[in-house]
Amino acid sequence: MITDTHAHVFWKDFDEDRSAVLARAREAGVERMVIVGTTLETSRQCFELCAGEPGLYPTAGIHPHDAEGVSAEDFAAIAELCRRPECVAVGETGLDYFKGFSPAREQRKGFRRHLELARELDKPVVIHCRDAHRDTVELLREVPGVRGVMHCYSMGPDELDAYLELDMYISFSGSVTYPKNEDNRAAARKVPADRVLVETDCPFLAPQGKRGKRNEPAYVRLTLERVAEERGVSAEAFATQTSENAARLFGLS
Repeated sequence: MITDTHAHVFWKDFDEDRSAVLARAREAGVERMVIVGTTLETSRQCFELCAGEPGLYPTAGIHPHDAEGVSAEDFAAIAELCRRPECVAVGETGLDYFKGFSPAREQRKGFRRHLELARELDKPVVIHCRDAHRDTVELLREVPGVRGVMHCYSMGPDELDAYLELDMYISFSGSVTYPKNEDNRAAARKVPADRVLVETDCPFLAPQGKRGKRNEPAYVRLTLERVAEERGVSAEAFATQTSENAARLFGLS
């Protein structure tokens, strides 16, 4: 069994062939997918999609790109989704200072809200971090008692220890397969076996060999195989390990 721990299959890119995409994933051995919301609207779409598909698990959250202008009513609606028993995590949330689509102050405010909600509900949090390592660690330390995943971990081994000390799991996407991304592969070799995960972040970040194409859950196998090779284990053993880790973090069946 392979588990894609971060997929946006509700995205419009999949409107024409979503059923075929899910079928290809299952044919590739990807039996479980965590479907991650990024706005109130898409979080609702996650729940609608997962309700009719076995092996799909929804989350609810507001991405840092969309942090500006989130009303109290909007976040209350996110919180209600997160309280539903089928919701396996809070987020996607976090900080993105690279694109800066929302002001940093609003991003930090939203991130803290999500962290406090995750702690209240005792559910993991799905964290996006781009060019914001220092502030991400600072906020995590300010809201202790939260567990979760650094999704699409794009940094190297030097930044890793802070997240491991904060009880985070580390998830690698297709970007770990890119030829110039040796620093990220060094991190993939360093993560303890009981904290490592794999994901697609589809439709983005297709792995090497599929770059330039729409990413989809079936392609997580390519990422898994590359990280397994880096870690010196078989793909089969690594699939089992990462799926067990995902089950433990997200409470998957």
